[in-house]
Amino acid sequence: MSGRIRAGMGGWTFPPWRGVFYPDKLRQADELAWASRKVSSIEINGTYHSLQKRESFARWARETPDDFVFTVKGSRFCTNRGVLASAGKESRAFLPREWR
Repeated sequence: MSGRIRAGMGGWTFPPWRGVFYPDKLRQADELAWASRKVSSIEINGTYHSLQKRESFARWARETPDDFVFTVKGSRFCTNRGVLASAGKESRAFLPREWR
């Protein structure tokens, strides 16, 4: 059995990284495109805090290489529970129909 190990990071919008990880004068709007060429996967932290629009996912996909992989962080309304099985309604709202 073989697979591919990806090195990534959790999110891409962090002000302290500007001028350190990100080059000086790189526009914030270009950070995802730049970072996605340095690592092979990035976690989408925004999905933890709120539902994201389909258009946002499409835009992020356009900004990254074809073989790039996003990881989707589970919604806090699903994961921050004593009993994960009780998150049925929230899980259905979080997962797009095509994933179910």
